[in-house]
Parts: sequence; structure tokens; C-alpha cells
Amino acid sequence: MRTKHYARHLALIGTILCLFLATAVAQKKSYTFKGKVEKVDAAAKKITVNGEKVEGWMDSMTMLYSVDKEDMLKTLKVGDQITAKVFEGDYTVLHEVKVVPAPAKK
Repeated sequence: MRTKHYARHLALIGTILCLFLATAVAQKKSYTFKGKVEKVDAAAKKITVNGEKVEGWMDSMTMLYSVDKEDMLKTLKVGDQITAKVFEGDYTVLHEVKVVPAPAKK
């Protein structure tokens, strides 16, 4: 009988903790990141990007990043201009990476 009681309390505490963590993650401020791909290392699952300054997040610099969707590593090439979403406090992962089409030549 006591085991069921403890199990219920443990499940309730676990549920509350999950909701708290989900809320905390959802409230992180996001920024738009822009940069040029300098290197793609599919084996390490990383890209090196010469990123532009993101006001309120990071100065311009060349840095190694992970991507949230590994399939992008097959698509990205050196020289690609990209945009991505980055989150406050997380300086290592680019989210929702998109290649910016090159402007049409005249």
C-alpha cells in the first residue's frame, strides 16, 4: 500500500519537474544568426562558420557549431551563406539552419 503511495508522489514530482523544465526552455530568448560556412566536418557532426555580429548575443567571429538537424551536414557546403536561430546561453548549437540563396547575377 505504501509503495503505491510513494509511486504516485514520485510520478507527480516527475511530472511537475518536466513541466518546469519545459517552461524554462521555452522562455529562452532567441536570436537570428547569419554567417558563411568555412568548413563542414560530417564525421565530427560540426560546421565552422564565420558568423556576423548578433546584437545582444555574440560579436562576429569564426567558430565551431553543432546543428540541431544532422541532415543539414549533407546539404551544407563551404561558402554557403546561412541563417539560423540561436538561443541565449547556448553558444554551440545552430537551430533551423537554412542556406541563403545567392543573389541572381545581372
